[in-house]
Amino acid sequence: MPTANLALPWQTQTVMTKPAEDLDLIRRMQAGDDDAVRDLYALYGQRLYAYALRLTNDPATAEDVTQNTLVTAWHTARTFRGEGRLIAWLLGIVHHTAMKALRGDTRYLDDVAEEIVSEDQQSPEEQAQVKDERRWVRQGIQSLSPEHRAVLDLIFYQGLSLNEAAQVLNIPVGTVKSRLSYARDHLRGVLARTEER
Repeated sequence: MPTANLALPWQTQTVMTKPAEDLDLIRRMQAGDDDAVRDLYALYGQRLYAYALRLTNDPATAEDVTQNTLVTAWHTARTFRGEGRLIAWLLGIVHHTAMKALRGDTRYLDDVAEEIVSEDQQSPEEQAQVKDERRWVRQGIQSLSPEHRAVLDLIFYQGLSLNEAAQVLNIPVGTVKSRLSYARDHLRGVLARTEER
């Protein structure tokens, strides 16, 4: 697979594709069309990199994970059966590649707190409170297991369904639900403690 035209940094935009477009893209990859992997990169490269970066918390590692994901997708395109969305399959490859790269390093999803805590307040006191809440939420997220953090990211940041998250993580849907419930309860407790201070 040629990689010369897959230059970094990630200057692509996230594009929502139709299932038929995704199937056409994967069929082209299965047929060995070099342009198909370039199109895959253009459509999904930024999104895959963003997920890899949140998992690894390191830009260089995230770039490696994304490149490895594209190579893996190229080599295993024949295994994609079209039963789910292409993005869910790709995020599954990113997830497993990143977990191998981490080798037990559990630092990731530091910035999910910014997705959870709003910054609508205007006064300096309120801005300080938001900053403090973010810090607590970040610490709360860090205190979760990697499995719980991954579920939060896939559901809330990546916008996957419960079934798709289960597919990415290779676990039953019930396990996704229980991990999500536990993570939500944990973060509610963290926010409740910040309000008591």
